[in-house]
Amino acid sequence: MEELLKDIGKRISDLRKRSGYTQEQLAEFMNVSIQMISNLERGNKAIRIDNLLKISKILGVSTDYILSGKQTESELTDKLNKLSERDYSLICQMVDFCIENKK
Repeated sequence: MEELLKDIGKRISDLRKRSGYTQEQLAEFMNVSIQMISNLERGNKAIRIDNLLKISKILGVSTDYILSGKQTESELTDKLNKLSERDYSLICQMVDFCIENKK
């Protein structure tokens, strides 16, 4: 359980930083204490369901991603749809390459 909490905390920390938020800003958006964010990110406390829902919305990821590290199909589709045609084509080529080399 301890390892799982640390993994969840690392994902929250990484997502927060990628979004350009400080712990203070995230705490303010969620209407919680900075200490609570710090405890979550260090894996010292389990996240409550209501806070999980808030944080996933603020950071723009699914609750599945925060808990398991796996993106949902719709999240990936949304990201792919934001790419230019050229970038989308490059990603498709990379995926094809990886599939072919797996055989």
